[in-house]
Amino acid sequence: MGNSGKNERKRLMQRKIIPDIVQPRDLTTTTVDQTAEQAAKDMAAANVAAIIVLDTDDKLIGIVTERDLSRRIVAENKVPSDTKVGDIMTANPDTLAPGDRASDALELMLTRRYRHLPVQDDNGKCIAMVSIRDLYEAVKESLEENIRETEAFVFGDRYSA
Repeated sequence: MGNSGKNERKRLMQRKIIPDIVQPRDLTTTTVDQTAEQAAKDMAAANVAAIIVLDTDDKLIGIVTERDLSRRIVAENKVPSDTKVGDIMTANPDTLAPGDRASDALELMLTRRYRHLPVQDDNGKCIAMVSIRDLYEAVKESLEENIRETEAFVFGDRYSA
């Protein structure tokens, strides 16, 4: 089982962000001039924990997460309706490319303590968002498949003795 487990982890880590981990999709977006209150409402309506900030040319310039809202608004006693997204966003966030590996995303998230990373295509358009939850789900699926394969081997479901 030692090599099988190592091979399965290696296969998981070679998965590409798109299409193996997430699919391209329309994302919830905002602008620097929008209020933090409206960004929070938009995130709640879309049931997402992060929102990307676009400039007037629809290029990614920042990200706002639930963590930003709690630390840069609530913890600092700021008024959300009076605070602009541009004042609380993380500017020029790290991003992933569709062909980046899951292992690269996981390493970046762990090292920088991120929970969300935008995915940009070759033209700089933000086409997806990867969350730590997405990567967890991929790891979970991979481990479950490894267990099924191991059980099949041990109990002879796939191989004859």
